[in-house]
Amino acid sequence: MSTINPSGKEIFSVTTDFCGRPLTLEVNRVGFRATASVLVTYGETVVLGTAMVGSRPVVLDYFPLSIDYEEKFYAAGKISGSRFIKREGRPSDEAILIGRLIDRPIRPLFPKGYRQEVQVVSSVLSLDPSFRPDAIAMIASSVALMLTGAPFDGPVSGLRVGRVDGEFKAFLTPAEREASDLDIVVAGIESGITMVEAGANEVSEEVIAEALAWAFEAYQPAIALQKQLVEKIAPVAQEYTLILPNAEIQAEVDLWVDGKLGEALRKAYPERNELVSTLRWAFHEEMSKKLGVDDYKALHDEYDEAFTSALHKDVRKGIVAHGLRPDGRKLDEVRQLSSEVSVLPRTHGSSLFARGLTQAMNIVTLAPLSFSQIVDTMEVTEGERRYMHHYNAPGFTVGEVRRLSGPGRREIGHGFLAERALLPVFPTAEEFPYAIRSVTEIMSQNGSTSMAATCSSCLALMDAGVPLKAPVSGIAMGLMVDGDNFYVLSDIADAEDFAGDMDFKVTGTEKGITAIQMDMKVHGLPVSTLGEALTKSKPGRAFILSHMLETLAGPREKLSQYAPRIEKIKINPDKIGAVIGKGGEVIKKITQETGAQIDIAEDGLITVAAVDTVAIEKALNWIKGLTEEPEVGTMYEGKVVSIKDFGAFVNIMPGIDGMVHISELANERIEKVTDVLTEGQIVKVKLIGIDDRGRLSLSIKAAKA
Repeated sequence: MSTINPSGKEIFSVTTDFCGRPLTLEVNRVGFRATASVLVTYGETVVLGTAMVGSRPVVLDYFPLSIDYEEKFYAAGKISGSRFIKREGRPSDEAILIGRLIDRPIRPLFPKGYRQEVQVVSSVLSLDPSFRPDAIAMIASSVALMLTGAPFDGPVSGLRVGRVDGEFKAFLTPAEREASDLDIVVAGIESGITMVEAGANEVSEEVIAEALAWAFEAYQPAIALQKQLVEKIAPVAQEYTLILPNAEIQAEVDLWVDGKLGEALRKAYPERNELVSTLRWAFHEEMSKKLGVDDYKALHDEYDEAFTSALHKDVRKGIVAHGLRPDGRKLDEVRQLSSEVSVLPRTHGSSLFARGLTQAMNIVTLAPLSFSQIVDTMEVTEGERRYMHHYNAPGFTVGEVRRLSGPGRREIGHGFLAERALLPVFPTAEEFPYAIRSVTEIMSQNGSTSMAATCSSCLALMDAGVPLKAPVSGIAMGLMVDGDNFYVLSDIADAEDFAGDMDFKVTGTEKGITAIQMDMKVHGLPVSTLGEALTKSKPGRAFILSHMLETLAGPREKLSQYAPRIEKIKINPDKIGAVIGKGGEVIKKITQETGAQIDIAEDGLITVAAVDTVAIEKALNWIKGLTEEPEVGTMYEGKVVSIKDFGAFVNIMPGIDGMVHISELANERIEKVTDVLTEGQIVKVKLIGIDDRGRLSLSIKAAKA
């Protein structure tokens, strides 16, 4: 299809079948002033992808790329449920996480030293509620970049895949996602995978590897379609200059450090860090004297970057040539572990977990279900998060002076990964009727803080008495590629992360995997390599789990004395009104007179919370009196409310009367009911029957038997 837009450019589109639906890429219809823009349509979902590329390099020591995902409530026919804010403002955590999903497979595909400012935004304009739009937004970002002419080694595509009844499927409906035991996002280029993110209900490494292979094949049509569009448009390649280390400076630095690295620095942390810092200081001091203080000021950053590059090359050389890591460990060796629980006296649960220099403290707080977080996003309507994990890592944890601020994308991403790792083993609200907040305070960083957050969170949750179905541990793995060979590293530290080609985090129970996050710095890896690397993570994860169980073998049977006590009762939803009362008068009265906090769910689950168990019991009895339904065979104490010739009516619950027939008053024959009963008398009765009209038959003689 083609036509002409108001700017005089031809509008045209390309379409292909993608997982059972048409996928359409349309250009030159909107966004005339953007470097590139595209409308991507899939089902009734429409995403606008835009890319802006700066005209000249900026003076920065990093690539200024920003990739964002924007939710538009109108896309789903919604107005924000917030009482005060109706327009989109700060992105939700979910939008930030999707933005990270799109960013991670794209960022490594730009050449090293590229410094043009690049901004990519995917905005959801129309939302088909039958599937999630994140994969379509990823394609929109990739297409927009491909059309800019920037040196982007794409295209990129991705899929969110689930497994229902043993079968893999993309673009799952909400009901299918609920039934799926796997939620995995796989992204990459035509030749390999560059990013993986997953949550799973204790599935095996083999299933994950099969999902990677399935997704890799399934996303190829979207790659081919992008290439077709680029071939038609033939964007002009942009001129650019790479800001790379000076080869002469690098050679000079390599010569200076020759003999000073290798075995001399192969020490355990923190000794290695101190040696590197001392060596760097000495290096700059000598270069400054050699070149002159004033001349060296202008070259300081280049020399420092060259020094860092030499360190990275030394790390790789030690691993590839000698099978030894920067701190002297073998490739599959985990750093020294330590952990403890109940480290803070007044919290409901706490732990301190350390792996080498990486240290994480976690604090758990329990509260009534009404403290659950309301989720208000484009996709979710009136959702709630009962379990929340938050991650904090201030500047002192990496030895830096840094202004305190709100959580960034990294903190939100790390917190979500640790949260996702534990969700599959969480008890239901019926089993454990609490809202739970878990906060990880990173105390020191030297690699793998998200996995330390997972381990410390699990220990603190068990310390708080949360009845997890199984304990969860996590490990960060690394991978270095050297020609056709690759080397897998267990429990990577910072130096290996910076020098490596891939890092991946794996969490799980003894039974199977609960979460995965993989990021590649190389331009894609084959499924077979990823599958083997994943399998090698299992022993390290088991080793860490064994250590954790030595610290605390399982959830504590009793809650902290400072945690609220919560009891639950399930009532007929039709009787919720009786508990609430007109204008809330009944529930207010119960709360005021007992001191308990009462939360009522639509399905009839009522939770009663208080520090005082007597208050809970009093409130529960009150609610039972308002909602309890008669049960045949149960004994009741009731009040005689009226007497007839054939028997008496007894009130056994508020608003519920039953009849004691004259023959059920006693074992012997009774001539008149008034001979044995009077109105207002309190008697014990047994419910012996309920007829098809709901009438209750009571017996006094059966109550005495």
